[in-house]
Amino acid sequence: MLRIPRELLAAATFLTGCGYVGNPLPPLANVPNPVTDLTAVQRNNRIIVHFKLPTTTTENVILKSPPKLDLRIGAAEDGPFRVTTWATQATAVPPGVVQNGLATYAIPASAWTGKRVVIGARVIGTNGKESNWTALEPLPVIAPPERPANLDVQGTAEGLKLTWSGDPGEFRIYRHEAESKIFAPVADVSQTTWTDKSTEFGKSYTYLVQRIVKLGLHQEAESEQSDEKTQLLVDTFPPAPPAGLRAAPAAGSVELSWDRNEEPDLAGYRVYRAVAGGDFVKIADVSQVPTYSDRTVESGKEYRYAITAFDKATPPNESGKSEAAVALVP
Repeated sequence: MLRIPRELLAAATFLTGCGYVGNPLPPLANVPNPVTDLTAVQRNNRIIVHFKLPTTTTENVILKSPPKLDLRIGAAEDGPFRVTTWATQATAVPPGVVQNGLATYAIPASAWTGKRVVIGARVIGTNGKESNWTALEPLPVIAPPERPANLDVQGTAEGLKLTWSGDPGEFRIYRHEAESKIFAPVADVSQTTWTDKSTEFGKSYTYLVQRIVKLGLHQEAESEQSDEKTQLLVDTFPPAPPAGLRAAPAAGSVELSWDRNEEPDLAGYRVYRAVAGGDFVKIADVSQVPTYSDRTVESGKEYRYAITAFDKATPPNESGKSEAAVALVP
């Protein structure tokens, strides 16, 4: 029978009975990380604040319970910003709404109109430990901008044209397509009219407009949004009449050519012919290639020709006739 020395048995017992060798680790501080992505914008008579809640401590340990939120607003003082002084004098804001890790607050702006304010936020863990403050640059608060009114949307050959009324200044236009339902900004303009040239015929679009007042770098005040307006862009706009029609008589034919139209929805051309003093009669539809050979002519007769362009709409929109070209067949 194999005998194991007592010294080896003692060493084995020590190694298997203890999971850690060395000095004990210091306890975790469990201080929440600061809030991130803090933003604020004045919208009409409210200051809308958003920020993301931290999910970990400063030691990258996941927070087991949602922390308490502390949002404050206070007047900005001249000179260097001192967070302790500001926090002591600032006004605590009632709880906002937290959804999917994003906190949203709506602060009445009337008490701060005409002032510059500092908005700051922090979180307090369930253990009572506080994160550092996250504070914004001073935000000027102004009287509520006027809401744009009388929004109208009309179809044009270039796209949907928007017009509205409101004080002169900057405006932001939002749009969503029928299948989306989510508004997205599409333009900032400095007049009360704008044409959306990115639209497509046969599609419906919904718009609204906001008055924007620039307050500084990355700071602005917004009016309430205008009423929504929905419009279907219907193609009722014909191409331009073709230009530069030329008629070259030859033995047994008249060769026609003209300048190419530039419309993106061009489908083709129609060829019209008149004999002597008669009316024009359509004799052919041709592709987008601006040429045609008329081989149904008779020697000794004079013919007048005109060309129209038509698009891909249903039914097609046809242009007016080009200037006439005359050819005497030899």
